[in-house]
Amino acid sequence: MIRITLASVFVDDQDKAAAFYTDVLGFVKKHDIPMGAARWLTVVSPAAPDGTELVLEPNGHPAAGVYQKALVGDGIPATAFQVDDIQREYERLAGLGVRFTRTPTPAGPVTVAVLDDTCGNLIQLYQA
Repeated sequence: MIRITLASVFVDDQDKAAAFYTDVLGFVKKHDIPMGAARWLTVVSPAAPDGTELVLEPNGHPAAGVYQKALVGDGIPATAFQVDDIQREYERLAGLGVRFTRTPTPAGPVTVAVLDDTCGNLIQLYQA
């Protein structure tokens, strides 16, 4: 059996990413292990502390930064997170100063919103 236990997003600054993903989005830091110039830095949902970990991966490889910029330039989210009430999350995050590139918008069977994670990515939130 194959399981998804890790997913990652490239970030331009691990400290800034850790603060945004924990203090703003509400994830919980799972691992923060020094690895030379960077760290093995993961966060998890407080609703599933033993669930899938999101690696806040440094974008030090030349291709990573190009990839990030291309996605943002085309308005493509790097990943997506499910929420129970997208309007409530949108209002909470907007109240914290989070910049949205797309406000909650129906899209077929889901409603989506897209935010800037301040670390080089667009992130989609969706409610099924």
